[in-house]
Amino acid sequence: MTCWFAGLFYLPRIFVNLALLAPGAAAERERLLLMARKLLRFTTLLSAPALALGVWLWLGYGIGRGPGSGWMHAKLAVVLLVIGYHHGCGRLLRQLADGRCRRSPVWLRWFNELPLLLLTAAVLLVVLKPF
Repeated sequence: MTCWFAGLFYLPRIFVNLALLAPGAAAERERLLLMARKLLRFTTLLSAPALALGVWLWLGYGIGRGPGSGWMHAKLAVVLLVIGYHHGCGRLLRQLADGRCRRSPVWLRWFNELPLLLLTAAVLLVVLKPF
């Protein structure tokens, strides 16, 4: 899970760098696209065991079942948002590679902050179990 999130923290930063490139910087653009593609592949591979182990803990050990387990449902919603974010990163990468991305570097910087908020929400839900 940590490696998955490390990739989700850094991948959008590469997107910001791609958006800031000068039009004539083809070599640097290709290098950043290669880095982004490899990082997306790496994070996708690492998301599978993180999700599988989470399902195993949930189903195999009964974590988050019974009364007072509303926090688990909220955490599962956060996990679904993280999966959607990961999918969105792949979509943005394809747009950047094709030259179709019209997002500004400022928008991409804000997009870069979302996984931090999602991770914080998930950790707080697990530790505090507020409902």
